Amino acid sequence: MTVLSRSIGTHLQAPEIAKLKTYLVGIISRELDKRPVSHDQRQQVVQTMLEQAYERTKVQLPQTARSQLFKDITDEVLGYGPIQQFLDDPDVNEVMVNGPNKVYLERKGKLVKTNIVFEDGDHVLRVIERIVFPLGRRVDIDTPIVDARLPDGSRVNAVIPPVAIDGPSITIRKFRKDKLSIEQLIEYDSLTKFMAEFLRACVIGRLNIVISGGTGSGKTTLLNILSSFIPEDERIVTIEDAAELQLPQDHVVRLESQPQSADGKSAITIRDLVRNSLRMRANRVVVGECRGGETLDMLQAMNTGHDGSLTTLHANSPRDAISRMETMALMAGLEMPLKVIREQIASAIDLIVQRSRLRDGARKITAITEVVGMEGDTVVLTDIFKFEHTGVDADGKVLGELKPTGIRPLFSSRLEASGYKLNSEVFGANLSDVLSSNVERGRRRK
Repeated sequence: MTVLSRSIGTHLQAPEIAKLKTYLVGIISRELDKRPVSHDQRQQVVQTMLEQAYERTKVQLPQTARSQLFKDITDEVLGYGPIQQFLDDPDVNEVMVNGPNKVYLERKGKLVKTNIVFEDGDHVLRVIERIVFPLGRRVDIDTPIVDARLPDGSRVNAVIPPVAIDGPSITIRKFRKDKLSIEQLIEYDSLTKFMAEFLRACVIGRLNIVISGGTGSGKTTLLNILSSFIPEDERIVTIEDAAELQLPQDHVVRLESQPQSADGKSAITIRDLVRNSLRMRANRVVVGECRGGETLDMLQAMNTGHDGSLTTLHANSPRDAISRMETMALMAGLEMPLKVIREQIASAIDLIVQRSRLRDGARKITAITEVVGMEGDTVVLTDIFKFEHTGVDADGKVLGELKPTGIRPLFSSRLEASGYKLNSEVFGANLSDVLSSNVERGRRRK
């Protein structure tokens, strides 16, 4: 390195700093390969190695540049390279890498293009491999798409060439370490205090609830909150593709699907886990998201004693959610008439909670809708609460109001049996008068 240090001197330009960074990363990586250290010690060991290797280069950078160089190298060796800073930023919800030269992020509901770039496509690929290797996954030409999660629970999807035409792509949905509470959602105007009390009553009253919404609308966040209302004395089985739910109850069994392994072992799907949950004496089954044939199994579970279960799905309205469930139930491969499937849905689902991400980035519950039953061949829906859009202000903020529709749900007697008594009046301005919580929390199944 003495030749390098003499040739570049102490006034380094960007390409020379990049060269120095590559050199130091190589040294640290080789040293770590020779002397593996525990996870808890890695940060300190890398810092010590880095300082020693840097001193040997005889390069003297200004303190600010030196600190930035050390951080970049630490992120490269111990983290996920250029995007590690966004994973450390609590205001960033999602990180999207569209090839080596385009990195976007979502911060507070807004998509922003950053000035961060990777060295090349191989650099992006190395980050992907660092993510999937500890999980026993692989990503290569034969397996160009992989779903994984970071140690903190953040969800990762990676796609590489030849599927990703413009270079390896990474999408990371960050996992919140501090679980949002229902009070925070009220504070953010995601729902009203009255809606929150109503939803709490519905969960304790063992209604089967579907949370519907688009990508990034906050479905899992709401599922987490609603699931936390389940009483402590019930056995809960959670089923997810990537474990994200953080339930405070003690009696929880967490199940996670598994893809086919590199050595050819069969995948364990969400559908396998839903079926297995029926043999686990679960009082409640909570499915992170229904995407396919498991929807039919979930409906059957709800119809056969597992009332009070919850799940999410992708749909843009409660009516679309019904159509989505029909389509996904058909994916189970059973030749069932559409009317039979609709009857299963109408019998199983009590409530659809619609989550939406508005144009200004705000996430709100835009409808709470009762599934009333069947009328002919149609599933009948009734809105209990609705978001009324009134316009957009000068700053682009969507204006509107979350209001009760004035219609009393037909399942009121079930809520009363659970300790939440609905007054004879239809939901009005003060739901605290409408929903009064009794001390006794008796529950009754359908």
